[in-house]
Amino acid sequence: MNITMTDSRLSNSNQLETFLGGTKEIVFSSLNSKKEKYNWIREILVRFNFRSLKKKERGVVRKYLKKISGYSDAQLTRLIKQYFKGKLIWRTYNRNIFPTKYTPHDIALLNLTDNVHSCLNGWSTKKILIREYKEFKKQDYENIKDISVAHIYNLRRTSQYKSHALTFTKTQAVQRNIGERRKPAPNGQPGYLRVDTVHQGDLNGKKGVYHINSIDEVTQWQIVASVEQISESYLEPILLIILNQYPFRIFEFHADNGSEYINKIVAKLLNKLLIKLTKSRSRHCNDNAQVECKNGAVVRKHMGYFYISQKSAPEINDFYMKYFNPYLNFHRPSRFASLKTDKRGKQKKTYNLYQTPYEAFKGITGAGNFLKSGISSQKLDTISKEYSDNEFAAIMEKEKQKLFRKIKVNPVDF
Repeated sequence: MNITMTDSRLSNSNQLETFLGGTKEIVFSSLNSKKEKYNWIREILVRFNFRSLKKKERGVVRKYLKKISGYSDAQLTRLIKQYFKGKLIWRTYNRNIFPTKYTPHDIALLNLTDNVHSCLNGWSTKKILIREYKEFKKQDYENIKDISVAHIYNLRRTSQYKSHALTFTKTQAVQRNIGERRKPAPNGQPGYLRVDTVHQGDLNGKKGVYHINSIDEVTQWQIVASVEQISESYLEPILLIILNQYPFRIFEFHADNGSEYINKIVAKLLNKLLIKLTKSRSRHCNDNAQVECKNGAVVRKHMGYFYISQKSAPEINDFYMKYFNPYLNFHRPSRFASLKTDKRGKQKKTYNLYQTPYEAFKGITGAGNFLKSGISSQKLDTISKEYSDNEFAAIMEKEKQKLFRKIKVNPVDF
């Protein structure tokens, strides 16, 4: 407990030594504040004329101050230095309070964006906030569009955000002599697909539905479809559905070494469409990494891990074609790599560019030359501007919940 004393009878170092030696001639009284303690220390230093004392006498006064005040040697040294400068005065600490830039309304907008997009990374989220304001003229986003990526994560830790945020689980993942074994080389042109399969769980020995995930290497244009089984007879029609949904011509089809794709039926189909079939090289696990990343970041994130009956494949495909695939390609930003060359001529990849696959396609020189007949840039522009990113994400999310109820799946399971 902080205390001081009624010590007006103490006036020299000898009396202090007597006190420190155990003489009980002092009456203690409580201190109510640090201000009173500072005043008492200053009064003692003045009374004993601390400035003119010899070294030994100063030591006695310091012991006395330390015993009564409870301060450490370092604290007393600091206070005595302040006394010598005439500045031993208790000052109330005024904490700097920074102005609040992002209001509860801004946090609510971030909450809305994260919930409808299933909480993308900071860069993608920032891109959507900017597009909501600039592309879709949503004035509510004027303030939060300027938020830094780092501060997005700060706001996600606030109690207001957490009380309205949805949570999602992490990912899992799911490898003969047909096709050329090599890594795709698109050379900046669209139409070079990476393809992989995602299995939707088992239940009592029954296999769930399968998702066919495909992505264009250059633009990251993504088409997902669903199929009951991954045998050749089921895959041929679903691959046609996937290829027809791409707005540009397809030149190459790349898969891992799984027999569902590397077989005569798929090879014959692609050959008929003049599409080259390639497959991953041995001991090069990253040859198909681009689409495998999307398995977790997109398919698993939205469809989860729970069992879905194979009979539900048509309903899932309908949802994919009408809502999910347009959302992925026109309203969900993805991260793109760019090459930077340093002073020594060494090239290094950076990942600071975030844009939607459609924006990436428009950025290709002569993009219109790659479009299929019957598809124009104006038609794609109309689709991209019909809804804002958040509006279409909300529509997609609503339809996804309807799908889950229809196929009797509890979304809480994932």
